[in-house]
Amino acid sequence: MARVQPGKPRSPQGAKPGGNGATTGYEADLWRMADALRGSMDAAEYKHVVLGLIFLKYISDAFEERHATVLSEWGTEAAEDRDEYIAENIFWVPQESRWANLKAQARQPTVGQLVDGAMADIERDNPTLKDVLPKDYARPALDKQRLGQLIDLISNIRVGDREARSKDVLGRVYEYFLSQFASAEGKKGGEFYTPRCVVKLLVEMLEPYRGRVYDPCCGSSGMFVQSMEFIPAHASGNGNGGQARSDISIYGQESNYTTWRLAKMNLAIRGIEGQIANGDSFHNDRHPDLKADFILANPPFNVSDWGGERLTQDQRWQYGVPPKGNANFAWVQHMVYHLSPAGAAGFVLANGSMSSSQSNEGNIRRSLIEANLVDCMVALPGQLFYSTQIPACLWFLARRRERSGEILFIDGRKLGRMVDRTHRELTDEDIARIADTYHAWRNRASATSKGEERGEGATGEYADIPGFCKSATLEEVRKQGHVLTPGRYVGAEIQEDDGEPFEDKMKRLTAQWRKQQAEAAKLDAAIEKNLKQLGFGNGEGI
Repeated sequence: MARVQPGKPRSPQGAKPGGNGATTGYEADLWRMADALRGSMDAAEYKHVVLGLIFLKYISDAFEERHATVLSEWGTEAAEDRDEYIAENIFWVPQESRWANLKAQARQPTVGQLVDGAMADIERDNPTLKDVLPKDYARPALDKQRLGQLIDLISNIRVGDREARSKDVLGRVYEYFLSQFASAEGKKGGEFYTPRCVVKLLVEMLEPYRGRVYDPCCGSSGMFVQSMEFIPAHASGNGNGGQARSDISIYGQESNYTTWRLAKMNLAIRGIEGQIANGDSFHNDRHPDLKADFILANPPFNVSDWGGERLTQDQRWQYGVPPKGNANFAWVQHMVYHLSPAGAAGFVLANGSMSSSQSNEGNIRRSLIEANLVDCMVALPGQLFYSTQIPACLWFLARRRERSGEILFIDGRKLGRMVDRTHRELTDEDIARIADTYHAWRNRASATSKGEERGEGATGEYADIPGFCKSATLEEVRKQGHVLTPGRYVGAEIQEDDGEPFEDKMKRLTAQWRKQQAEAAKLDAAIEKNLKQLGFGNGEGI
């Protein structure tokens, strides 16, 4: 295990990107050490302990850097003026709540009370953090010695100064920890964390440059974070005139209170403002009048106890009443209801949503297709999610469609790479291939020169690729009973010609077959001889 030397803050310089998911540098080292301090504590409980402390360290780093600047330029009185920090979009930290004070008393038995007090004071003086920070570090079940060790560990990383903020160090650490906790918690953890590669694919395909972005089941806010990152990453791309703009308004809702707190912290560490509400989107829609330009979501799969029996007359069910025992098409129609007249949605669902015909699901799917809302379907490879081994797919819906009367089907089941024994991720190349294919199909010029390889013709126009993508007409979809499984449409992949003439190949295969026949006859004779020696010759004794 790598060790962080006391007094020598770990620098992010050595961090190495691990494809499209977690990194493999200091974040992994930090996780291993932090996890070693967990002891017997459940991952779901420990998650809030460690992430809360990391968040507190971030606030303190940013504050201390600004404090040193103000102190040197304006003196002690100005350095304790809250307005000097708020004006720079830096959280104010009261003197007794600063990290140096926590670190100095990390090995005291009262450290839990000290941390709780710091969290409460910071919430009090920073209204945007009200009811967000964890404040249960003094509870008897939390080992205070381990808590002190964890504070010492986190003291050795810089996450909130200007350099760290410019590299989004805390964001990377935070996201890495979220993914690791999701893995440790299994199904429960995956409910609040969508793998980064899946989020990135949704964002790359929808391209939310500006407008209202909504996630009705936002988990830890990964969709929003990736949407904000997309803009500067594509500053020279289509749609924004070469300018990195942030004309995005964020709206979200999360039913689980502790996950909602994670979402608020995840946005706060990146300085992202958003209207993130706590509550059940079905029964307590906190954004009832919202019409979003983009909707990105990963709703929980196949939820049976969503209370559908109390919503049979709901105005959102414009395409059919969703079954009481499965919320999949309730989520779909909730999102359609919240789309603006030119809005588009991309979301994850279980594969069953593409073909199920039970409990009115087939009728709802048919109605959505006939209403010309379904734009694209993407079949995903397995083992992408921490929360489930159920195969998943991506739906893309649009109010205003550029290819009316057609649906693009993409079969991505063979894509991705294994990052460990149980989990797969889509690479940047996989994401680019799928997204470029979709954009080319929508008659957009592609930024890649590998047009034919990614589903485009030599001129940058879309072309079907057997085994990968197919643009199907509405009539073709009707003939398939309105089933949306890409495998039904894309066909089989064309096998590459090995260059061997047909006659030569037949001669070679025929000779190989005869040789194998002769070898089989020899094996049969040897088996028969052995059977006779055992007294079972000519079928006797059998």
